[in-house]
Amino acid sequence: MSANLEAKKQLVEEIKEKFSKAKTIAFVDYRGLTVAEDTALRKKFRSQGCDYKVYKNRLMLKALSDLGIECSANYFEGTTAVAIGYTDEVAPAKIICDTIKATNKMAIKFGILNGVAVDAQNIEALSKLPSKEELIAKLLGTLNNTAASLCRVLTAPTRGLVVALNAIATK
Repeated sequence: MSANLEAKKQLVEEIKEKFSKAKTIAFVDYRGLTVAEDTALRKKFRSQGCDYKVYKNRLMLKALSDLGIECSANYFEGTTAVAIGYTDEVAPAKIICDTIKATNKMAIKFGILNGVAVDAQNIEALSKLPSKEELIAKLLGTLNNTAASLCRVLTAPTRGLVVALNAIATK
């Protein structure tokens, strides 16, 4: 077996490992990005705990096929980069959509969300969701508000009694 073929097999295994761990994967056409823009984009991904890589299209298609994820080979025409989110489902989509708005040079091809292929519109919709931290903060605020309301309801009868007794005592 040639060294080149062995290297490609190892690369496919690396891609499969990354894809199987991922919660969100977004495939983008990065054509037109400058080196400075690409470097800044990679830095954003690293800061959010995501990977941003460029692999050969055929190797990514092979890895997806081996994982049993169905997608069209048409998505893998031209330049393709992949953004992989391991912990936050929203982070890769947000970073990509923000970069697209800022540069007007990239385009989302498709994505994979929890092992299911989705189209570009779903990745854009995902980018509009609040981050996990924001959702947790909203949930905690709602729970806190509910507890405070319950406290007010439970103390209302006693407060009413105290007010009535105070009114009688002042007469």
